[in-house]
Amino acid sequence: MKKSNTIIFKVAMIVTFVFITGCGIHSGYMTNSASLSSANFNYSKMNVKGTSKVEYIFGFGGLSRTNLVNAAKQNLLAGNPLENNQALVNVTVNFKREIYLGIYISETCLVAGDIVTFTK
Repeated sequence: MKKSNTIIFKVAMIVTFVFITGCGIHSGYMTNSASLSSANFNYSKMNVKGTSKVEYIFGFGGLSRTNLVNAAKQNLLAGNPLENNQALVNVTVNFKREIYLGIYISETCLVAGDIVTFTK
């Protein structure tokens, strides 16, 4: 009787471990959208961010990566609209992908940057 309880306990622990574990993958890149080679600008806002998230189940659902980046950028600009003589610079695009059992995948895109105002 005791041996069967031990086996059941071990199987339950393995199943629990498999269901609560996953892996994450991070990637990203940086772009520059305006020339900041001369001293004709001031930083208006630094480290502004926008995010978007997509979820896949068995590989179905969600947006393409290009649309995911565009949605994150639109989220950034909705909270930080650009005014005349302003530009978004030092833009970084980061991705975080979480995979659980190969069944459920969650991908988050973070677009961040600085807003500058040109003075001349």
